[in-house]
Amino acid sequence: MRVATTTAADHAAKTVDLGIAASTEIDRLLTLLDTTGDGLTGAQARTRLTVAGPNAVRTHRARGLTVLVRQLRSPLLILLALTAAASAMLGESTDALIIAVILTASVGLGFFNEYRAEKSAEALHTRIRHSCLTWRDGHPKAVDVTEIVPGDVVELQLGQVVPADLRLLTATGLECEESALTGESMPVAKSPEPVRAGAALADLTCCALMGTVVSAGSGKGVVVATGGRAEFGKIALGLGQRHPDTEFQMGLTRFSLLLVRVAAVLTGTIFVVNLLLHRPVIDALLFSLAIAVGISPQLLPAVVSTSLAAGTRRLAELKVLVKRLICIEDLGDIDVLFTDKTGTLTEGRIGFMRSLGPDGHAADGPLALGLLCNEAIVGSGGRVAGGNPLDVALWQAPGVETAMASLTAYRRLAVLPFDHERRAMSVLVEDTNGHRTLVTKGAPEAVLARCAGVPATARAALAAEFAAGNRVVAVAGRPFPIGPEQVQLTPADERDLVLDGLLVFLDPPKSTAAGALKRLAGLGISVKVLTGDNPVVAAKLCTDIGLAPGRVLTGEDVDAADDDHLPALIDQATVFARVSPEHKARIIRAQRRGGLDVAFMGDGVNDALALHAADVGVSVDSATDVAKDAADVLLLEKDLNVLADGVLEGRRIFANTMKYVLMGTSSNFGNMVSAAGASLLLGFLPMLPAQILLNNLLYDTGQLAIPTDNVDPEQLARPSRWDVKLIRRFMLFFGPLSSLFDFATFALVLGVFHAGPELFRTSWFVESLATQALVIFVIRTRRTPSFHSRPSVPLLLATLGVIVIGVVLPFTPVAQTLGFQPLPGAYFAALAVMVLLYLGLIELGKRWFYREAPAVAARRPRSTGRRTHRRAGPFTTVDVTTIQPSRSRARRSAARR
Repeated sequence: MRVATTTAADHAAKTVDLGIAASTEIDRLLTLLDTTGDGLTGAQARTRLTVAGPNAVRTHRARGLTVLVRQLRSPLLILLALTAAASAMLGESTDALIIAVILTASVGLGFFNEYRAEKSAEALHTRIRHSCLTWRDGHPKAVDVTEIVPGDVVELQLGQVVPADLRLLTATGLECEESALTGESMPVAKSPEPVRAGAALADLTCCALMGTVVSAGSGKGVVVATGGRAEFGKIALGLGQRHPDTEFQMGLTRFSLLLVRVAAVLTGTIFVVNLLLHRPVIDALLFSLAIAVGISPQLLPAVVSTSLAAGTRRLAELKVLVKRLICIEDLGDIDVLFTDKTGTLTEGRIGFMRSLGPDGHAADGPLALGLLCNEAIVGSGGRVAGGNPLDVALWQAPGVETAMASLTAYRRLAVLPFDHERRAMSVLVEDTNGHRTLVTKGAPEAVLARCAGVPATARAALAAEFAAGNRVVAVAGRPFPIGPEQVQLTPADERDLVLDGLLVFLDPPKSTAAGALKRLAGLGISVKVLTGDNPVVAAKLCTDIGLAPGRVLTGEDVDAADDDHLPALIDQATVFARVSPEHKARIIRAQRRGGLDVAFMGDGVNDALALHAADVGVSVDSATDVAKDAADVLLLEKDLNVLADGVLEGRRIFANTMKYVLMGTSSNFGNMVSAAGASLLLGFLPMLPAQILLNNLLYDTGQLAIPTDNVDPEQLARPSRWDVKLIRRFMLFFGPLSSLFDFATFALVLGVFHAGPELFRTSWFVESLATQALVIFVIRTRRTPSFHSRPSVPLLLATLGVIVIGVVLPFTPVAQTLGFQPLPGAYFAALAVMVLLYLGLIELGKRWFYREAPAVAARRPRSTGRRTHRRAGPFTTVDVTTIQPSRSRARRSAARR
């Protein structure tokens, strides 16, 4: 790695190239960064933040121009606008102006709703925060990751996402999972020792890199690069802002392609027919393009955005935050929920109850040893700044002051950090007399297996605590030979231990868990528990809250089953205990292969793999950074009732979106078929281009109230997914039914009222608007008759308002300009009869169509960029302007390499 030239701004921010930092001795590096091993002062940090900018690689700021471009990028709209301009140049200025006004109104309506949705996403992002422990003014302090600056000293803990490119100052058994950056699948051991100059990125063992995850051990490092200057930041910037598409977005794409094909066939046919009938080329082109625009639900993005934005606001009130609006749809697709136990099914308030000696009776010794063998970060006066919940609970235990007094006789010489494979941690301590002791603390099964002998009384006490549903940690130790001052512990040292006792903790069942499980069952979601806890404890908890545990499987059972037999085992079990992170991910992948949509809810470092493996990753705002980073949805309260609310909202939004899609495509398709047929039979255009666009605009405007509509409970009882085949069948079945009544209208106005072009166009305009607007009340529900399902008041008022506008429009002063003329009173009587017959026929057709509801298979391909985009989540800010300096400097630095 060659040295990059630094700019004046770099010097002001006190930054050093990563390659130089990796090969420089620590004391020299701290001098270059103008910092100390105790970090920066608050004033220094604030000054550097103004120069270096936030530690961010992307923004969630809503950009009006971007939204507007999305509205204008439709080729059909652009072509129609160009054709209208050409028409104006040829003297058809009135028609061109009307078309321009209608197009502007359509684009403006879509822009307004999408921009509001973007603003909702921006407001949502401000509520999702990520922090890390940083030394400021000589004390550890929780700081938002976007406020980290070069020169800061950061504590690294198990499960943490590394917040910036760090040069390590200390490392205790530290390993980092760097696959998001280097592609290396195995964790990389880290050490403070400098590496050779010019070492490759994957060989920087003395550095912890932004976006990687602490998979073992702990450490402390000084920040070398932040934001777009960090190695991960450069990759994330290269991916851009756009995330890989979700299943819902891919469904929208497939649906759009269907419409493009249909529109192409109809547009081409109608244009050719009009040319063969020797109609003016411009009129024929405008008419054909208006048909193409008319068949496409132009405001579908606005309807979707409005639904998602409204849903986001409702969910935020219900304490559910989605990282992206589109994730709401994914929530509604859940078939199976795998969840951890702590805090979800339990209160999540782990409290220390008692310590027991090997004889099963109360004893203080195990508590003191538990405080010695402890990874909690403790400040002055015994104030706990963070750490493992069980370790923190020990420091908050009653009588801890007495135990702390005995700790002054010991000093810690070495630490072997906890990991999920060993399920234990060890420390080597030395007392004032020079006697050394190895203390090991961890899961009882793991610790007892390392003991030379275990009293029967201890095993009986352990069984009793498990049967009561309590969590237990075992403590053991042995004398350690006197050796050199610097000792490095290895797992092999954890042998021939003598059991010192048991530490008992309580995390009682959550009072709301039983009711929440019933709600989820009512939504067709089966719940299964994945936990690292003891099988007896997990099964007891599930029984207490009314969740039948079935066959309780362990990690050993999962290992013994191959991929072909694992799905059958999963079906038999509700509880999976003593499972590792890899076990959790494998179980979820096996369940997904069965065609089910799987969600996983977890908040710990050992949950990250499972969160990534699931279709929908759910975590909580108080979770570890790696869990929040891997999740799609964050709950402000760890409660399954909150998740159930999110599922209901996701299904409601999808149901309302599908109402618009099914109704719009079928009605528009029917209108366009009618237009094609009328073009063949009449000596004039059946409807002017401006009238087609106005009809479409009025109709779509009324349907913007669909997101407020009520949804039948039976539609919320199970997931509904995109099915282009169903949409196509619906369009081809109900569209021609609409055309039948269009042709009946043609016969009526031509045969009875002897209509000319203006009267014909006016009558069809009103009939078309009335039928396709009112049919929403039939199509919006699968119930027959439809009045058994009550629509929302806003939808009812919006629909009736649009119909009133359509009926009144021919009688207004603008009627002549639009090509309308007043309709005779007898026409409205005939129209009422036709509308009633039409709605009755649709009712009968709907009963037949839904007689056998088609099954929809789950399909969720994942893009390679999905994980990197997720990992970039913590490094995000709302203020786009402050990111730019980091981006530009990153590009300049990359160019100089």
